[in-house]
Amino acid sequence: MLLTFIVLYLLVSISIGVAAGMRVRNSKDFAVAGRHLPVPVVTATVFATWFGAEAVFGVSATFATEGLRGVVADPFGSSMCLILAGIFFARYLYRLNILTLGDFFRLRFGRGIEVLTTLAIVASYLGWVSAQIKALGLILNMVTDGALSESTGMLVGTLIVLTYTTLGGMLSVAILDFVQMGVVIGGLLFIASLVSDQTGGVAPVIESARAAGRLDFFPPPSLAEWLSFLAAWVTMMLGSIPQQDVFQRITSARTAQIALWGSILGATIYFCFTFVPMFIAYASTLVDAQVFGALLESDPQRLLPTLVMTHTPLLAQIVFFGAVLAAIMSCSSATLLAPSVSFAENIIRGFYPEMRDHTFLWVMRGTIVGFASIVLVFALHSEASIFQMVENAYKVTLAGAFVPLVVGALWPRATTQGAYAAILLGIGAWLVTEFLFGEGALLPPQLVGLGMSAIGIFAGSLLPQVIRGHGEHLARPHHAHTAGRSPHLVPGHHSRATD
Repeated sequence: MLLTFIVLYLLVSISIGVAAGMRVRNSKDFAVAGRHLPVPVVTATVFATWFGAEAVFGVSATFATEGLRGVVADPFGSSMCLILAGIFFARYLYRLNILTLGDFFRLRFGRGIEVLTTLAIVASYLGWVSAQIKALGLILNMVTDGALSESTGMLVGTLIVLTYTTLGGMLSVAILDFVQMGVVIGGLLFIASLVSDQTGGVAPVIESARAAGRLDFFPPPSLAEWLSFLAAWVTMMLGSIPQQDVFQRITSARTAQIALWGSILGATIYFCFTFVPMFIAYASTLVDAQVFGALLESDPQRLLPTLVMTHTPLLAQIVFFGAVLAAIMSCSSATLLAPSVSFAENIIRGFYPEMRDHTFLWVMRGTIVGFASIVLVFALHSEASIFQMVENAYKVTLAGAFVPLVVGALWPRATTQGAYAAILLGIGAWLVTEFLFGEGALLPPQLVGLGMSAIGIFAGSLLPQVIRGHGEHLARPHHAHTAGRSPHLVPGHHSRATD
């Protein structure tokens, strides 16, 4: 019965996605939903940015084992990222009317920086999307009672998400996010109420977590502990800003004001609601201390689904797994779409600037299929946990893309030479520190990379210029659009023909 309802739910989701895909007419519809989304839909799609495998399984399992200190990256860092990104994109990038962040780098610094930053952004998605695929495999394995192995579940899940994402792009993603947000919130609140009945209410769970030290947020007074704590926070909060899926979700809004408020509302709901799966997962240790205590030691990612499968009625199981699949599918579809669109727009299209829009639309779809295949192979062979996959994903963008994006938008004197220095020094320093010292480094490697990237862009921009780029005229993108100073900033224009 459970499997029947799950299959029906998946079929309905695919149908909605396919129906939305029928409305896709051009690459702008596909990449940013034609920039027509109202506040409720933008709020839902921003909420769905991270409410997937990470929030349901990764964060809840990490909280159960490490407490609030272990989840500083998510939801604390991730929700702050969504607010900061909303403010930044709405104020500085929305009016450029571009498809990708790579387009900004091209207009601001030239083709070379566009390619380097796009490759960094695309690489960061490998672990993130793989985490969603891994979670889909876990869910399908459990609802079929082992009839589908986790590996087969990953394959089936990838094919399902690939179907409606390839057909409908961001339009399908946005519509499904709006529908599935209600399913997720209602479903998990229902499960939380059932579980609290078994624990004697919410208060005993909170008191148990407090007594076990799970509510301690700040680390002990140790330099190494504090640096590690801040590194996790900063990596997610800042490293996630130069991400294409965040950019696409926010800039799909009808106006800059909707983009701003949609991101703030979505981030706020996300932050508050992420505590629900944390509560459910930790409550399991009170429901059956022996069984779930052992699971906490061996495989904490299974705490929440095992609790639902063994201690709730069939209706609750249907609601829970439907809600979880909704969350993961919403998250994975957008994170599969984002790097594929970036690669097609900023790498492939650069070699064929006169490509017609209809052809480019099919190039984006083909790129999605290719990237999905790579992600599936990575997920099948990775031993990392869902939380580790996600947390590690943003180190490359923190070290190589955050500084050129923010400084490039805010500082008119930033140059192409400075951008090259920021990318090469940032990623180089991060990789060298990671390779030589790893977790034993005095300063976390990604923070070393961030610091060197900042030094690189300022030093490279102020020193005599050896490397120059044609894009440096876009010094103040948020003013240039209204002044009409650049042919690149004509509303709706993103062609490379004049670049």
